[in-house]
Amino acid sequence: MSSCSVRPYVNFNAKHDAEVLHKAMKGIGTNEDTILMLLISRSNDQRQQIKSAYKKAYGKCGGGLFFRLGWGCPCCLMLGAPVVVLLAPVWGAGTDDQVLIEILASRSGEQIKEIIKVYKKEFGGKLEKDICGDTDGHYRKLLVILLQGSREEGIDEDNIENDAKELFAAGEGKFGTDEEKFITILGNRSAEHLQRVFAAYKTLSGSNIEDSIKSETTGNLENLLLAVGKNFCVINPCFCSLARAGTDDDTLTRVMVSRSEVDLLDIKASFKKMYGASLYSTIQEDTNGYYQKTLLYLCGGND
Repeated sequence: MSSCSVRPYVNFNAKHDAEVLHKAMKGIGTNEDTILMLLISRSNDQRQQIKSAYKKAYGKCGGGLFFRLGWGCPCCLMLGAPVVVLLAPVWGAGTDDQVLIEILASRSGEQIKEIIKVYKKEFGGKLEKDICGDTDGHYRKLLVILLQGSREEGIDEDNIENDAKELFAAGEGKFGTDEEKFITILGNRSAEHLQRVFAAYKTLSGSNIEDSIKSETTGNLENLLLAVGKNFCVINPCFCSLARAGTDDDTLTRVMVSRSEVDLLDIKASFKKMYGASLYSTIQEDTNGYYQKTLLYLCGGND
């Protein structure tokens, strides 16, 4: 079963949607509910097509379509941006490693290749070059592997036990850590295969792979290995943004928008398990206005 809360609209027509949005913003006042319902029920790719259709029909900047809403709603602006724009902190001085890990650890090979393509168009540079300029060591090596977008597909039954043994030998089974082995296996195997490997690892060592990664690595490499090995571990920033005093709106918005088409329903389930409260009700308590309404729609209903 799909764990995303936003899916492509089946009977999609970009020209028709652009007309609906134009009418909703025409004249005095704006029909925010109509606009919001339409945008949330379309995938990111479909929103990009709406922007193009809007520009062609009305001679106005497609990006301006989202600015015209005038709610002061960061979610709406991010809904209108290509997923790659979330990687903007990589471009220029410094790198937002949290954003980088969130995006690259959870995308399919096809999605990563599209991100690289759009990144060049949006920012005029090569994503791999920009990332390599701001990272180093084993962390950079794993990022470069992920950027190739060539992780294996499916489950290799013959290699499950061997991968588990090699991970054990590279970490808990020796003095010191063979980071290269962790990088090679986690960076190239499919998510489905890794879940089987981790189950075999627990049988072999008696501990979870997450515990081994935490004890054998540190910093950004640790965070990236955890994210690759367990895609929905990206929930941690979202947890923190809501669980502490005050809400980190930038992180919350980025996670909700970028994960709505990936695994937001898994995030909801993990949030409830960890905190004993639903993500939906927590958002209701900590946000308000159309920002709140947008987040709740993205959430996919009350759990």
